[in-house]
Parts: sequence; C-alpha cells; structure tokens
Amino acid sequence: MTASASDISENGKATIVALAPLEAVLFDVDGTLCDSDPIHHIAFQEMLQEIGFNGGVPIDEDFFIKTIAGKHNDDIAAALFPDDIQKGLKFCEDKEAYFRKLVKEKVEPIKGLYKLTKWIEDHGLKRAAVTNAPRPNAELMISTLGLTDFFHCLIIGDECEHPKPAPDPYLKALQLLNVSKAHTFICEDSVSGIKAGVAAGMPVVGLSTRNPEHMLMTANPTLLIKNYEDPQLWAALEEIDKKKTSVA
Repeated sequence: MTASASDISENGKATIVALAPLEAVLFDVDGTLCDSDPIHHIAFQEMLQEIGFNGGVPIDEDFFIKTIAGKHNDDIAAALFPDDIQKGLKFCEDKEAYFRKLVKEKVEPIKGLYKLTKWIEDHGLKRAAVTNAPRPNAELMISTLGLTDFFHCLIIGDECEHPKPAPDPYLKALQLLNVSKAHTFICEDSVSGIKAGVAAGMPVVGLSTRNPEHMLMTANPTLLIKNYEDPQLWAALEEIDKKKTSVA
C-alpha cells in the first residue's frame, strides 16, 4: 500500500535536514518553477482538436495528466500517434512552437518560488535547472521568470544519453556543479521527474502543482508539498540553518 503525504512528512523532513551542510538544489522547470501544465494543455488541446484527434472531442485534464504531463516528447508522440511516430514527433515540435507563443502572456511562478530562490542565494548554494523540455522552451520560461542569472547551468534531457525518468540528467547536474548527491536535493512535480531524482540517489521534494498526490506518491518522493510556502519545507530548511549555526 502506498504511503500518504502525511505519512512521509516527518521522515522526509529528517532526510532533508540530514543533507546539511547543503551544497546545491536542483529544479525541474515545467510545473516546478512555474505552473506551465495548463499552457501545455491548452496547446495540445487546441492543436489536437484542429486535426480531429479523438473524433474532434477536446482532450480533458485526466487524459493530459495520464498521457502527456511530465513525459518526454518521444513518449508523447508514440502515445498520441502510435501508427506514425514521425508524424507525432513533428506534431510535438509544432506544439512546442505554439507553447512558446503562449508562455510570455500566461506563465506565473509557483507560489513561494522567489522566497526559496532568495534563501538559496543567501546561503551561497549551487543550483541547476534540469528538464525534459526542449532547450528553447526551458530558456524562455527561465528568462520570463527572471531566473536566467540564478541558475548556474541548464541540463536538457535530450542532450543526455537518456532523459527522465532515467537518472542521467540529474547525475549530469551533479557533475557540472561539482557537488555531492549526499548534500543536494531536488524539486520536481511529475512522476517521471521524481523517479529520475530517486534513481540518481537524491531526496526529492515533490510539488503537487497539478498532478494528484496519490500519483506522485507512487514515485517515492522524500517530501510532498503544495508549493514553496509549505511549512514542511521551511521547517526542514530552518533545521539546516540551526545545524549550520551549531557547527559554527
């Protein structure tokens, strides 16, 4: 039986605190820095309806979550167009271009994001964005959020040997930042991303931005929060500060 979010809160907090001295924080982009899933949903919904997918009936949120959210475009193409993968890949490419047009007017940061990024900067931690999104999408979202100078590097799933849910992108982030997985945690919002972080051997703070808690729990996040203002997260970070002060 899968544990509930409340079941993991205390153990999760202890696991995050045990990372002290903290060296780095790694972030996914879609759904983790910004609530971009509704924008992706709109883009897929409109473009699939335009070509008569599902008999012209718009895809609903359940279909989007199960088939599309958090997945790599290769997998999305195969799920939507199993009989013509090349057509699916071209469709996904066109959809990404449409998504980028929508981003600037619709993208908003996850609640509490800038509070957390300030804490990270104030503590001199290293940070990377790690995503399965195409590079133009990731760079646009990061730029629109005003975080281009915040991140020390950006790792793209397609530029690794294997994208998420494989651990490769997160392992590459550790290598580029020259930090230890024993002193780093990850922020993620999808089952695929959480699995990648867990496989890379790091604690993962899961955000229930859009994906249901029960789905995220199947991937074994260390902590599950609503957003970056969640008291559970800040209780853990405050404990890290206390440990740092006591050592000093």
